[in-house]
Amino acid sequence: MILVFAKEPAPGTVKTRLAQRIGPERAAELAVAFLRDTWELVASMPGLSPVLVLDGATPFPAEVWPQGDGDLGARMERALRRGIEAAGFAIAIGTDLPGLPAARLRQAADALQSGRAASVLGPAEDGGFYLIGLSRCPPGALSGLPWSTPSTCEATEARLTELGMPPLRLEQWFDVDEAKDLERVRQHGGAHARAVLAGWERR
Repeated sequence: MILVFAKEPAPGTVKTRLAQRIGPERAAELAVAFLRDTWELVASMPGLSPVLVLDGATPFPAEVWPQGDGDLGARMERALRRGIEAAGFAIAIGTDLPGLPAARLRQAADALQSGRAASVLGPAEDGGFYLIGLSRCPPGALSGLPWSTPSTCEATEARLTELGMPPLRLEQWFDVDEAKDLERVRQHGGAHARAVLAGWERR
């Protein structure tokens, strides 16, 4: 099962750092495009059921699970555990991962499904992670971790190792937080995100 974590793409609530440079309306427009591109990617993968984990309205039909209360760790842990109960393993990703190869998702799924790994992490360039996958989720597995810091991935890897489930590490990828990242969206992004950027240039 693949869980796509997202915020409702409303102006002022998404991509706030990016919005400081391009404005909240454009940031929200881009967030919708990222969400559509990511959903089309995961929905195209045979044998992996996609679920949108989101509080609020979705811009397209999808199976939606609410994120609920708590910090990011609590919300992810709750959704991952539900996914594991339903499918035997669960993979969680965000939406601002332009051009993420489907092969990365397949690599994570194959490792978890085959039992070669009980956890998978995809490290992001900024020190976080763009993907986490688990075949079991002990209580508190993601509690008390430093979120949105340069040490997030390292701390998560250490926690999983302490729990006896050292993660398989995927190749590094990037996410989009700053205006300078938009050039990489032009180069690597999905069709919806690239169309949004092209539309801005024509205005």
